[in-house]
Amino acid sequence: MTLQQEIVGNAMQMAVVNLQPGQTVYCEAGKFLFKTTNVTMETRLSGPSGNGGQQGQGGGGGMGGLLRQAMGTAMQVGQRMLAGESLAFQYFTSQGGEGTVGFAGVLPGEMRALELDGTRAWFAEKDAFVAAESTVDFGIAFAGGRTGMSGGEGFILEKFTGYGTVIIAGAGNFIDLNPADFGGRIEVDTGCVVAFEEGIQYGVQRVGGLNRQGIMNAVFGGEGLSLATLEGNGRVILQSLTIESLANALKKAQGGDKQGPTGGLFSTHSG
Repeated sequence: MTLQQEIVGNAMQMAVVNLQPGQTVYCEAGKFLFKTTNVTMETRLSGPSGNGGQQGQGGGGGMGGLLRQAMGTAMQVGQRMLAGESLAFQYFTSQGGEGTVGFAGVLPGEMRALELDGTRAWFAEKDAFVAAESTVDFGIAFAGGRTGMSGGEGFILEKFTGYGTVIIAGAGNFIDLNPADFGGRIEVDTGCVVAFEEGIQYGVQRVGGLNRQGIMNAVFGGEGLSLATLEGNGRVILQSLTIESLANALKKAQGGDKQGPTGGLFSTHSG
C-alpha cells in the first residue's frame, strides 16, 4: 500500500500524510506535528526491523521469544544511543477510516520522499530521518573507523531498507546529483551530504597535502581538514546549508562566536 503524502511549505517544509484504514507510519520522536482524532499514537523503543511494525509476530513464542525480542530491542536502542539518535519511535495508525498526520524536520529547509522497492537501500546523515511506512526498516550504519576518525562528520549514517516511502529532511535547498555525470566522483563539504543510494561509495579525504597550500585550505578556507567523497552511479542529495554554518551565523548575530579569518577550524569564542 503506497503512502499517500504531500510535502507542503517553502522555507520550512512539512509532510502531510494520508493514512488508509489500518495503515501505519512511524517517525522519530520530536518530528510529529498534528493528527486527526481517529489516528492512534504509540511510542515504542523498537523499530520495524525489531518487530516494532508488527507486534506479536516474529521472534517465536514463550520466554525464549520474549527474550530474543528484548535483546533485539536493546541492541537497537544501544545503536541509536551511540549514534546520538532519538531512543524511541512514535507509531501512528488510522482506525475506522482514513486519517491524516503531519510531520516536520527541525531546521529550515526542504523535505524529500524516497521510494524504496526492496532492491536498493538508502543512506542518510544522522537526524535526516523524519517518517516512514512501517514496511521501511530503520537502521544505523557505520562508515568505518578510519573514515570516521579522519572525517569527523559522516561516521554514523542512517540506513533505510525494505519497501515503501521514507521521508527525510535537510537544511536549505536540495540539489540532486549523480557522480557518474561528473566523471564518477564528486567532492563535497562533509556537512552538505543529506542522503545517497546504495552503490555509492562514501568516504572522507584530507583537504590537500601537508604542505603550505593544504594548510591554507584547511585554516583559511572554512572547510576544516576534510572533504566527503562520493563515487559511483546513483542518486546523491546535497543540502545548501550546513548545521555548522547555521549555528555559527546565529552565534555571530548574537555577538558570540567570532570566527575571524580562520573559518571553521579555529574559533575565538571563549565562552
